[in-house]
Amino acid sequence: MEILNFEETKNLLLKYKIPFCKTEIFNSKAKASEFAKKIGFPVVIKVHAPNIFHKSEVGGVKVGIKNLEEFYVAWDEMKKRTRLEKIEGILVQETVSGSELTIGMKRDPQFGPVLMFGLGGIFIEVLKDVAFRVAPFDKKQAMEMILEIKGHKLLQGYRGRERVNLNKLAEIIVNLSKLSMAEKKIMSIDLNPVMANKKSILVADFRLIV
Repeated sequence: MEILNFEETKNLLLKYKIPFCKTEIFNSKAKASEFAKKIGFPVVIKVHAPNIFHKSEVGGVKVGIKNLEEFYVAWDEMKKRTRLEKIEGILVQETVSGSELTIGMKRDPQFGPVLMFGLGGIFIEVLKDVAFRVAPFDKKQAMEMILEIKGHKLLQGYRGRERVNLNKLAEIIVNLSKLSMAEKKIMSIDLNPVMANKKSILVADFRLIV
């Protein structure tokens, strides 16, 4: 198994209306820096490769890059760290704030695509607060899935937290269900984190495995 290349990944996310942060892939530092200036600092850079499943373990993620000088340093360091890896390129991405969510899919040999939803970051790592559904399902079932996790109140403005558009979130989960049913070659999907705030819900990191 390997990670789907960036262009195919981007096209699938666009096709199934799964919104993601402004992101492009580069092998040219000059072109990458122009894109960074275009989308505005701070930016994030990440390595994208068919066989690097955990980017941070190879030094393949750098966040909070505030200007061109920091960008050039981070780019050179990442190239150096991953020089022995077979990489497709380096992703340059806008920085988005909000609540961290995770949405995923694994193709079970018996049940087919099984989708997972939960809070991202430490919540999924420590609390394992997640809900599952077998695809396909509709928006009503997606909303039930969202409200099933213990932490759903955090998405509804609990104690001053920013409220998340749950209606839009349910639509994205349904669209991922549709992608999972139609695109048989995709064996698993990991969208983590998905950054959610009152204005938008955007996938910040994606991994589609074929």
